[in-house]
Amino acid sequence: MIPAAHAPTPARRLTVEQVLTGRLVQPLFQPIVDLTTGMVVGLEALARGPAGTVLEFPDRLFAAAIDAGCLGALDLLCSERSLECAIAATTPPPLLFTNAEPAVLDQPLSPHLIELVGGGLPFRQVVEFTERALSAVPGSMLRIAGQTQRWGNGLALDDVGVDPMSLAFLPLVEPEVIKLDMSLLRDPDGDHTRSVCAVVRAEADRTGALVVAEGIETPGDLDTARLLGAQWGQGWLFGRPAGIEQRHRYDASAADLLRPARPGFHERSERAYDCAVDAATPSVATRAEVVAALSRLRDVVAAHDTAVVVMSSADTGLPGVALSLAELASSGRPVIVLDQPATTEFVVAAIAPGRGCAVGLRTSNVLELVTVDDLPTVAVMARALLNRHR
Repeated sequence: MIPAAHAPTPARRLTVEQVLTGRLVQPLFQPIVDLTTGMVVGLEALARGPAGTVLEFPDRLFAAAIDAGCLGALDLLCSERSLECAIAATTPPPLLFTNAEPAVLDQPLSPHLIELVGGGLPFRQVVEFTERALSAVPGSMLRIAGQTQRWGNGLALDDVGVDPMSLAFLPLVEPEVIKLDMSLLRDPDGDHTRSVCAVVRAEADRTGALVVAEGIETPGDLDTARLLGAQWGQGWLFGRPAGIEQRHRYDASAADLLRPARPGFHERSERAYDCAVDAATPSVATRAEVVAALSRLRDVVAAHDTAVVVMSSADTGLPGVALSLAELASSGRPVIVLDQPATTEFVVAAIAPGRGCAVGLRTSNVLELVTVDDLPTVAVMARALLNRHR
């Protein structure tokens, strides 16, 4: 029996509505470190409810918000409080990483959050998306990404490696930071880890993204993180979550190490077919040539069970073409996003880890066909489609 003097104190009861009304979220901050210099490049804000209450830790706090139907309000409050604390810090971090809850990305930003970020920050914010956001609300995710870039801030893709499908989304987001899930660090020689890190390394080389390894707890983990290609790292070896006034040796140049913001990159206003013809020359095609192009794209999808297919069509098939879109989509078990179709055209874009393929058709007096195998162009086409579906 535990002596009364040493018995754990019962957690105080509190409702999530009280947390929201009193703005009682008190975030903690964990350092992200340059693995070469050992200097702190930024902090990740981690949501916490009031200490000593049943809602102190994020799993219970967010579960309570879901049950009460106020997840969106809580997510906005967490972002606001993270920014408020970092702005008020005696020494703000060069970079502040904040998390975006995928389930509520389709809600508008709060006026207070817009005021905080739009008024100019003494640091660069990096908004983290998890892979759940990519498949759940891709159009809304691109909207938030576009707003983030307009404010001069950056994006991170979190938990990369948990679901291989997140690799296919990398070219769509083109984040400034790619965060390797800690599971990769625990199995560095596994086939899955090797394949994930190869794709991430190629994407980082192509786009200039920085790679962060999560879950670094020991000097051995640090060595492994470097071998996996990470430049930055995060984990208990460098510090546990703490208050914003925790002293750190900041790298004042860290914000400049990220790629400059690219306003408009995620928000394509033109049609996907027009994006295709910027990179490839269309030709007048026969029905047989259209079937052959779609069959080839289907084979690409079928060869990658983590492919993502984004398509625009007024129906489930193309008149006069035997290959239906349903067959095309189901062959590779991809995420399928159907947008509001543009009239007179049909576009399908398939993105697999490190590979892109697209087919575009336009019907007027003749049937025009364009095929694209260039991954960046296919990603541009997919973004154009998704921006019509948000």
